[in-house]
Amino acid sequence: MKILVIADVEEAWLEDYYDRERMEGVELIISCGDLPARYLEHVVTMANVPLVYVWGNHDMGYVAHPPQGCISIEGQLRDYKGVRIMGVGGSIKYNERVFGFTEKEMRRRMGKLALLARATGGVDILVTHAPIRGFGDMEDLPHRGFESFDYYVDKLKPAFMFHGHIHMNYGRVERVRKHPCGTTVVNACGAQILDIPDDVFPQRGKREPLLIPTI
Repeated sequence: MKILVIADVEEAWLEDYYDRERMEGVELIISCGDLPARYLEHVVTMANVPLVYVWGNHDMGYVAHPPQGCISIEGQLRDYKGVRIMGVGGSIKYNERVFGFTEKEMRRRMGKLALLARATGGVDILVTHAPIRGFGDMEDLPHRGFESFDYYVDKLKPAFMFHGHIHMNYGRVERVRKHPCGTTVVNACGAQILDIPDDVFPQRGKREPLLIPTI
């Protein structure tokens, strides 16, 4: 399964000169937030594959102009050909102008989705904007991750967690990390194409969506 994950920074090869050869075989695009609606609309039009997204802390413009032709998975659990994808955007709330949450609020959001996930077959991919606290985040409040992500990743054990928010030029930022529970955590800042082996999602194409909306 070939997935393009994007976040935070607009890439010229996806916008100014769309690289069809590089996108060959990509069947799903996942945005981890802080990208303009017009950019997502351009990418989904050119790629002609489903694009799902969560909100970044700077995406309040989505209220008036949600990305057309794209699918919001904000606060949702959805099924893509048997692969369960959970989306929880936003950052730590550091002022009233951002799409942000306190730690308590995020724990409540994650808790509700975790209950749904456990009742319907689990989670394969967790999509967030912010990272896990102490696991790829920074010490300043605006770029601090959520402790609740660490707790629920450990409980749900998705194969992958994709996030944005921490730009690669902020310093010594690792693109890919392995969580102690086994989850592969990917910082999607900019764009990253992942070619995931079939055995990572053995249920792909075989598991019924049950009561979960499909992508």
